[in-house]
Amino acid sequence: MPKYSYKAQLVATGEEVTGVVEAASKFDLAKDMKAQEKLLLTATEITRGGFSMDKINAYLSRVTLREKILFARNMAVMIEAGLALSRALQVFFKQTKNPKFRMVLQSIVDDINKGSSFSDALQKWNDVFPSVFIFMVRAGEESGGLVEALNVVGSQMEKTYTLKKKIRGAMTYPAVILLVMFVVGILMMLYVVPGLSQTFKEMNVPLPTLTKSIIAISDFLQNQLLLSIIALFGVSGITWWFARTKVGDRAISWTALRLPIFGKLIKEFNSALVTRTMSSLISAGVDIVHAIEITQDVVSNVFYKETLEQAKKGVQKGDPLSKVFMDHPEIYPIMVGDMMEVGEETGRLSDMLLKIAVFYEDDVDQATSDMSKLIEPLLMVTIGVFVGIFAMAMISPMYSLMDSI
Repeated sequence: MPKYSYKAQLVATGEEVTGVVEAASKFDLAKDMKAQEKLLLTATEITRGGFSMDKINAYLSRVTLREKILFARNMAVMIEAGLALSRALQVFFKQTKNPKFRMVLQSIVDDINKGSSFSDALQKWNDVFPSVFIFMVRAGEESGGLVEALNVVGSQMEKTYTLKKKIRGAMTYPAVILLVMFVVGILMMLYVVPGLSQTFKEMNVPLPTLTKSIIAISDFLQNQLLLSIIALFGVSGITWWFARTKVGDRAISWTALRLPIFGKLIKEFNSALVTRTMSSLISAGVDIVHAIEITQDVVSNVFYKETLEQAKKGVQKGDPLSKVFMDHPEIYPIMVGDMMEVGEETGRLSDMLLKIAVFYEDDVDQATSDMSKLIEPLLMVTIGVFVGIFAMAMISPMYSLMDSI
């Protein structure tokens, strides 16, 4: 357990005392002091060389989206039940086992005890909490509806988490199958094809072009295996680097929107993400321009970021928000702009954005379910084609050998 250098005040006499003691956390230290009829004033963790194992674990860990959802939900429940904010944070601190999250919560509690607002304490950890979370909390504090704000942002993140999980699940199955096919193909090139190739050479069998190509690939892998592995890692590294450049990011974003089957799914997912985020922010009292800026941080596709930037500039000039969405039917379904226009005309933009989000979330949910049924036979056909090509390339020379006999 970490050691703390503390300063406390004796409840009976008011005398200040100092010392060093071990405790699981500052919360437990304060509880122990209270049991000893002492009021903890300050506590500083003593570390060796500036680092402790807890800090190292904290820096190596990360806070998942699921943990943030639980945090928002649990905080809303505890505050609604009447717990003070600092007390609710202490309760959640004891529940979480994530060292990174424990460090973040400790910092937030310390800031709040010093008089900071909840949103300002969260702002210090904007690498952990997304902008939409921080500004929803700030809007809730200003309006006196913190519980409702936490519930809304929790629901918003949960919907995003669910959709991402379903899309990831739909793509994982074909990715695993294709990876297994690739590994099996490499193993056959290294261990099966060489034996057949040697047989063909000994029998002096005339080989078709397809067979020669497969044997050539097999010979290269056998003779240049290390070079092949280096080349594979090199291509992967270059691809990763290219994806992080502006040109690469744009190319990947453009390709993703035009993929068969997945392109439509990506458009609907981003439409749901944009409209739900903006609905949550506008309903919480965040102005439209600021809501658009925060939504830009939520989406990852560069074309959606650019469209939202255009929307922000248009709104600042006095244009309706729906105009930009209607002008970009290539990335937003036509219904998005039309329904937003209706929402603006009726003064119910937030409600209409939420309805759009719910519609496309349900559509993505159904599409991912249908996709799993469609992908399986397509994969079977793909596997059959590759197996057939390999079999034809390796068996046809054997037929030639039998004919010659």
